[in-house]
Amino acid sequence: MLMVGEVHTSLLQHSTALAQEQSSEVLSLVEGEAVLTSRRPSLYAVSPDVRTGVDCWLPSAKNRQLRGVGAVVTRAIITGGRIVQASSTVQVVAGERRRPWSHYLASPGVLETVGKLDAADLAAGFLYGNAADVLNLAAITGRVLDGVQMSELLDRRPPLRAARTRLRWAAQLDQRPGAAGRAVVAVDSPTVRTVKLEVGSPDVLAAVAGFCEDLALHDWLLTTLSALQEAAVTRAVPRQEHIERLRPVLEHLLHLWLPGARVDPRLRPIWDQLEQVPGFSRQWKASVNWIRDQITVGNMTLLRELADRVGSTSRARADQAHSPMNT
Repeated sequence: MLMVGEVHTSLLQHSTALAQEQSSEVLSLVEGEAVLTSRRPSLYAVSPDVRTGVDCWLPSAKNRQLRGVGAVVTRAIITGGRIVQASSTVQVVAGERRRPWSHYLASPGVLETVGKLDAADLAAGFLYGNAADVLNLAAITGRVLDGVQMSELLDRRPPLRAARTRLRWAAQLDQRPGAAGRAVVAVDSPTVRTVKLEVGSPDVLAAVAGFCEDLALHDWLLTTLSALQEAAVTRAVPRQEHIERLRPVLEHLLHLWLPGARVDPRLRPIWDQLEQVPGFSRQWKASVNWIRDQITVGNMTLLRELADRVGSTSRARADQAHSPMNT
């Protein structure tokens, strides 16, 4: 069994966090279908599935030509009224021959091959291939995210600038006896990640998409903080400007760090592995502490400069009051 997917993550293009009702309105992507919401542990809203029919060549590490037909499902997510994601998923299964579209549309989220399926070859091609004329989940996912960001309800005045990130994943069954699953995360570029997953049982595959969405969200938070840190230490700007660039992180993003909060319990062991290596929470805490220290030092410097100016003004007034001209 094989599932593949892609998650795009970005800062919502709005000056304030959206209320839950606003998020629901922005995510009403399919007429007549409801937006799912929850308020614990943070505001969370999920759009109905957007279905995209595909009939295309499938990626292959061995450059095999294998056709796939089916319907990719994509959903958009808003977390904390601040972070927006689009997530596309499809399960690839072996088929024999091309069937009518009605057959494929009856099973959204499933892609049938027209020919023999080599799951390992397809997964490797999907994760690491660069062919432009094969299944393109990046385009499908990006189109849904762009649609959300262009909502008329958004004022397009975000409190900080942050790059969009992409996480591409492939999941198969772990063939090791008694294995709980594992994940290999690779950083392909400053904004692109690939994740190779192996899970312990077929019924866990359905929960993998949620795991990858949570991973993508927290990776985006870390990436955003790292970019702000790098900009802060490499650019010579006035201290007040330096502080103002860092402050929005504490005001708008800090409370959204909740790793694994919405991960299926059966996949928590994989999250626990990632907390050890590379240690997402350790990286986050170190970055947050650094930003807090920078703001604290900056505020102390500003207060000291203000005190010096007040003292200088007071001394100047006192000298003027005691000058011979005023006696």
